[in-house]
Parts: sequence; structure tokens; C-alpha cells
Amino acid sequence: MKKYILLLLLPALLLVPACQKEFLNPNAADGSQVAKTADGLTALIVGIKREFSVGATSALYNAISSNGLTTKELYVINTGNGELTALESGGGTVGGNNAFLNNVWASCHRVKANAQVLIDNADNVRETGTNEMIKAYGYVFKALAIGTLANFWEQIPTEVVSVDEFLAGRRPTFKNRIDALREAIQWLNTAQPLVESTAPSAFFNNKVGTDIDIKNLVYALQARYNLMVDDYAKALEAANRVDLTKRSIFRFDAVSQNPVFRVSLVNNNTYNGVVNFGLPDILKPEAGDGRIAFYLGNNTAPVRVQGFFKNDADPIPLYLPGEIILIKAECHARLNQLPEAIAELNKVRTKTTDPFGVTAKLDAYAGNPNDKDEILLNIYQQRCIELYMSGLKLEDSRRFGRPGPGQPGAERNRNFYPYPTVERDNNPNTPPDPPV
Repeated sequence: MKKYILLLLLPALLLVPACQKEFLNPNAADGSQVAKTADGLTALIVGIKREFSVGATSALYNAISSNGLTTKELYVINTGNGELTALESGGGTVGGNNAFLNNVWASCHRVKANAQVLIDNADNVRETGTNEMIKAYGYVFKALAIGTLANFWEQIPTEVVSVDEFLAGRRPTFKNRIDALREAIQWLNTAQPLVESTAPSAFFNNKVGTDIDIKNLVYALQARYNLMVDDYAKALEAANRVDLTKRSIFRFDAVSQNPVFRVSLVNNNTYNGVVNFGLPDILKPEAGDGRIAFYLGNNTAPVRVQGFFKNDADPIPLYLPGEIILIKAECHARLNQLPEAIAELNKVRTKTTDPFGVTAKLDAYAGNPNDKDEILLNIYQQRCIELYMSGLKLEDSRRFGRPGPGQPGAERNRNFYPYPTVERDNNPNTPPDPPV
């Protein structure tokens, strides 16, 4: 077995560059032994899920926070929080040492490296429904890590360097974000036949849990990432496969707490929400929109965020049904299938029931049915509201061509983030930082 650069079974993890991620614990089981057993590999899946979602250094918390401040979904309460204030200010105030960005980078690379361990060692387990699920979770979480990084950086390293390769001087190379997303899609495409042909075994479900519906998560991420690379036909095909009644969540409790609530909202001294989702007048929610109360409470300053961040045990979805419907709407619109786009758009606008309780309860679209730009603008507005604090708005803002830094009425203060200094100091392949 190649010894890859990290085992999440270890109790403590450090911030490190993408090319150096192994920490040996003399009290932990040898990694090569862990990767030979079903118990070890399923425990690694639990560790990967935890790494991505739990705590102040998790990819989930830091992606939601960074994205929210960059796109004006959130505001900083205490300006003494310098790292957050830099993200809120944007532009050149965001540097390579920003802890929130470094945490997204490091956590995603840890997830990516350990997902590779699953992929490489799944065949050590022969039980039907366990072997396939170990592989599928490896493919899916590798794709999720790459896709999350591609939301925020122009170029990313997607390869995983082994310890021996690292010691021999090899460092990961970078690829542009579109090629990285295409790689993520390939991993999801590899997972698809596994999750379609084989159900998780009872052993697997007992060890890993059933909070993630892995088949529908594969379809949802295929739809998301194909949309991001402008492959509308494939995004639409994947979105149409998603069963919108199924849920995939990160579950939290009193020990493994919802990180957004516990780290930033419970003290009301870090950051919080903005009236009308921080949207300009042209995009602000319509009167009576049920999602205002769902996400923002009474929608008066100072806003106290609600939604999926009300307490330590609130689960956070990996995707929402509304995202999938709006992917369909956007794909139809960009393919000039405007009646179909409006039909999907109206499913979100008029929704009165939802597996997560996100319901607009609005009237149907009343704009010009032949104006593609107007329809797309309404789709963007619905994404901003329906997917509030999902970590997706920076990508959406760029894709829809909304005003960016230096433009009148800017709706985001950066386009992409600078690369972490710790990466630049350890990897000579790190590209120059983008200007904004």
C-alpha cells in the first residue's frame, strides 16, 4: 500500500500545505494495518466526514464563513476579529495568511488525501455492499474536496503525493479550476455505477451511518459541478436523476457541534446575517417570501441567522432540493429552453413543502417569458435566497456575471482568493496570486 500523507484516525491535525500531510501518532494503529480492514476503512470514512464538517478548522465552517463575508451575506460584529474583517473588506486586505482560507485549503486537502486511501485500499474488503461503498465514499469525498477548493481558487493541486514521493522532492502541480472540476466529475462518474448497482451493507450502515444518501449525493454533485463547467446538458441529466425527497446531511450533536452556530453565532460577537440576505434592491426578496423568516427571523437589523444554524444539533445539508431544481431552471435557460426554465423556476417560487422546510410560498414568475436575461436574473435571485449560507454564492456571482470588485454596485469583494502562504513556502509550483 502506498503510504499517503495523512490518516484522519489520528486525534489531532495541524495546518499544513497540500504537499505535506502526514502526522504519525505512536499510540495509533499503523496506517497500513488500518487500511486492510473493514473496521479501519469505515472508521476512516467517519473521520473524513468529521474532518470536513466539524469544528472551527473544518472546510464546511470556513467555506461558509469566507463565502458569506466575500459576497455580503454576512457582516462582522466585532471588527477586532481581524481575519474576518479582512474577508469582509476584501480586495488586497485578504492575504495568504488568512486563517479562514488556510483552513479551507488544509481541510480539503486532508479530505482529498484520505479519500485516496479509501480508493486505494477498498479491495482489501470483499463484502458486497461494503467494498463498493468504501470506494464510492472515496470518490465522492475526493470530488467534494476538489469542488470546494475550485469554488475559491483559480488553480488547485488535485493529485495526492505519497510520503516517499514527497521525501524524494516531488510537489503537487496545479491545474486550472475548470480542469479540476472536470476531474471531480470523473470521480463522481466512477462512483455512479457502484451506487446504482449495490446498496450499502448492514455492516456499512452500522459503522458509517445513514445520514448521507450516497446515490443521490453523487447525482447532486454531478449536477452542481457540470453546471460550474458550463456543461448544461450533463448537468440537467444529472439533476433529473436526483430524488428530491431524499436528504444528505452532516449531523451534529452536543459533542460534535454545528460549527457555524457554535463558533460564530452563539456568542453574537463574531458575525451574523444581513437584512434581505445582503442583496441589492434589484434582487431583494419579495414581500411574503417564506424563506425570509426561515433564514433571517424577523429580518431586521441586527439579524440573527436561523436556518440550519440555530443550535448545536442543527444538521447542515450537503445540498438542497431547491439547488437541484434551480440547476434545472438555469440549464434550460442557458440552452434557450425558456418555457422549461420558467416551469422549474416556478417549482421553487411556489414551493409549499420541502424536506428541509425551505419554502418560498410565492406567486409564479410574472416577468417577460421571452426575456432570457430577465429569467436568468430571477433564477440567480432565487439561488441567493434559497441557498443562503450554502457556500456557493461566490461561484454563482461570477457565473451570472454580477458586479465584482472595482465595479459600480459590487456584490462581491473578490473574485478568487490568494494562495495560502504555507503552500507557497513549501511548494514552488504555487501560482501567482490573483489581483482580486
